[in-house]
Amino acid sequence: MEKEIKNVEYGLEKIFDGAQDFLPLLGTDYVEFYVGNAKQSAHYYKTAFGYQSYAYAGLETGLKDRVSYVLKQDKIRLVLTTSLVSNSPISEHVKKHGDGVKVIALWVEDARKSYEETIKRGAKSFMEPVVEKDEHGEVVRAGIYTYGETVHMFVERKNYNGTFLPGFKEWKSDYNPAAVGLKFIDHMVGNVDWDQMNATVKWYEDVMGFVNFLSFDDKQITTEYSALMSKVMSNGNGRIKFPINEPAKGKKKSQIEEYIDFYEGAGVQHLALATDDIIKTVAELKARGVEFLPPPPQAYYDEIPNRLGTHMSIMKEDISKLQELSILVDADEDGYLLQIFTKPVEDRPTLFYEIIQRMGAKGFGAGNFKALFESIEREQEKRGTL
Repeated sequence: MEKEIKNVEYGLEKIFDGAQDFLPLLGTDYVEFYVGNAKQSAHYYKTAFGYQSYAYAGLETGLKDRVSYVLKQDKIRLVLTTSLVSNSPISEHVKKHGDGVKVIALWVEDARKSYEETIKRGAKSFMEPVVEKDEHGEVVRAGIYTYGETVHMFVERKNYNGTFLPGFKEWKSDYNPAAVGLKFIDHMVGNVDWDQMNATVKWYEDVMGFVNFLSFDDKQITTEYSALMSKVMSNGNGRIKFPINEPAKGKKKSQIEEYIDFYEGAGVQHLALATDDIIKTVAELKARGVEFLPPPPQAYYDEIPNRLGTHMSIMKEDISKLQELSILVDADEDGYLLQIFTKPVEDRPTLFYEIIQRMGAKGFGAGNFKALFESIEREQEKRGTL
């Protein structure tokens, strides 16, 4: 291994260059949700989160069984898909899980090779390589299953100049609220059932060539009532990061158990969306009706100078403003980060979003875990699921 980076805060070694190079990933291409009503979901994401109309496929484009709306904000693309018939895999997915992430699409140079390499290493096929063409060129896509019913789709679009994918048309709308400053997907977190985290980690290592560069056990992520364990997986260039959570034993039901119960299985817990100005972004999101977890106590903000240490000298944000918006702050040896978490955006207490701004820090806010999970527990108590 060419490079080992010591992480003082966690007492771990983050080894990025241990990732194998048989599956080079260029970034996140899109995230597809299966939802009960794509048209109304699209309106929500535009209104509340500032996404823009981008592409559409449905009855008007020749599809008979489903409809998809594609939304875009900077480098983030969300696809919202609804079945038009009752007896389809999409309908069954929504019936079982509620609205949730089905596809995490990964941008690759060679979709066929990505599929072949992962299949021969033990992946279960979701979709064999397919070439999709229109007047703008061609896209090659292929997919494999990861945890639960979630899919990784390999997308090769080097020979395509169209709006999104063949079969989609540009979606023009008179209603496009201004963006809120969301830039790209920083990471995506998956929840798996009891005793499944290590097996999922091994799958990412063996099948995808990822490395586990951070680990948290139930002694680090714990409150008076609940606990969980987490391992963060990353590909070789660090562009794709997938933390994997599983429950740990506690006095009461953890947030991971609550998710597994209501989602009825493993799935994507949250997407962390990056911004360059979290104060402006969060203020705008709140003004548009996005609900965030309740704030930590006053003592949390009093301790920020101690938590940041030497990084306090470069901190640009006013702590009183962070407290006003309930934004959390943490630091590691590389810098500091600011983050905040929404309440679940579905009726089931499953999917939510994190808004994150990194000021050099490469971690995931370990210093905020206790405050964050106590806040989540207060919400669980209201739902009667703690």
